Amino acid sequence: MSKGTLLLVDDDRQVLASMADWLRSQGYELDTARNCQQARAAISARQYNVALVDVRLPDGDGFELLAECREKDANTSVILITGYGTVDSAIEAIRAGAFDYLTKPLIDDELEMAIQRALNQHKVLEENETLKAQLDIRFGMENIVGNDHRMRRVFDVVDSVADTKATVLITGESGTGKSIIARAIHRRSGRRDKPFVEIACGALPETLLESELFGHVAGAFTGATGEKMGKFLQADKGTIFLDEIATASMGMQVKMLRVLQDFEFEQVGGTKTFSVDSRVILATNEDLGRAVAEGRFRQDLFYRINVINIELPALRDRLSDIPLLARHFLGQVCEDNHREVEGFTDAAMAALQAYRWPGNVRELQNIIERAVLLGKGHAVGLEDLPPTIVRSGPVHVEPVGTRTLKEALEAPERQIIREALENHNWNRHETADALGINRTTLYKKMKRLGLQEPYPMTTG
Repeated sequence: MSKGTLLLVDDDRQVLASMADWLRSQGYELDTARNCQQARAAISARQYNVALVDVRLPDGDGFELLAECREKDANTSVILITGYGTVDSAIEAIRAGAFDYLTKPLIDDELEMAIQRALNQHKVLEENETLKAQLDIRFGMENIVGNDHRMRRVFDVVDSVADTKATVLITGESGTGKSIIARAIHRRSGRRDKPFVEIACGALPETLLESELFGHVAGAFTGATGEKMGKFLQADKGTIFLDEIATASMGMQVKMLRVLQDFEFEQVGGTKTFSVDSRVILATNEDLGRAVAEGRFRQDLFYRINVINIELPALRDRLSDIPLLARHFLGQVCEDNHREVEGFTDAAMAALQAYRWPGNVRELQNIIERAVLLGKGHAVGLEDLPPTIVRSGPVHVEPVGTRTLKEALEAPERQIIREALENHNWNRHETADALGINRTTLYKKMKRLGLQEPYPMTTG
């Protein structure tokens, strides 16, 4: 098996022949060229991992070929070779994009080491491209499951704002997927190849949070033995995601306001002002409007971050998405753990839909993972679910063996439909949309299950 594909360019026939023989004996797949014209034809015909190019050629120079190689395939590492090397020319070569700069006469070990370093870099670049593709799949919109009309509105907003610099505030209960939405915005923006930096503001005390966000200079405080780069600098040209923003102290809120207005800051203990170009996404599970009214959150900061608000619905308000999410997580867990589980029993799915899900999507994901890893059957059944889910709410979902399947499913179905109706003030059109069924089907189910809109009580 070839150790790599190389192109060797040198106008000296003897040097070209001897180097080619040696490189082929080392296991490399090699093409040769004696001038720029031949080299151009070679790089147009195929891709190379590494190009070894003499600087002085009869019809041009190695710097021209370096530029053409970089334009044709940025992943091709170019090593320039010269018999007249100087420090200045080496610096010029590296600045022009050369991977390395070697001087003749070449030592075999030195050449082999340079080629191996270049091949290792090529491998890292390929792995990075693969990782980026995996991130696109894992954090792209295609991985966010939901057919509920509220989630469709979320998708529309994400598509509209992803490629802008507008500040985005994501709100919703814990576990609704705020971090996933933030990553999806980043992956769909022009900043996707730049850093996505996440920090949980509630996990750190004020002094450490300031250092994490803005960095510090050596000696800024006890234990600061060296300089630290903050998250805002790390996210320059990329995206910074500030989770749990409502937990920031009033003092920290003042500092954040300045950064979000001017994108300038100083490190803790420092005097140098840094400027950054960072896209800011924030998230909270609190009602910031109430926090402002109660004096816990600055009004000016609230207005500054509440430019685009994406509100994620609780899982209990998107009942029709529970089967979609459950099957999605089931597929993920089975793939990751090499398990074969076909799906869910009707009783198990009814129990999942009857549960209130205080932990939202994250809790559902954990429950499905538990059921797959601990379950023994070909489908997830009631026996694979925690008792809190099987016996959730006022309805006890009994094992099907004690009643007919129809009887076992009617009670949780009645609860699910009643809760959906109540959540939508008994608006049948909105309820049908939320449940993922048409209005005629909803009417028939309400009639069969004895669900009637309550009349308001009057006093005589």
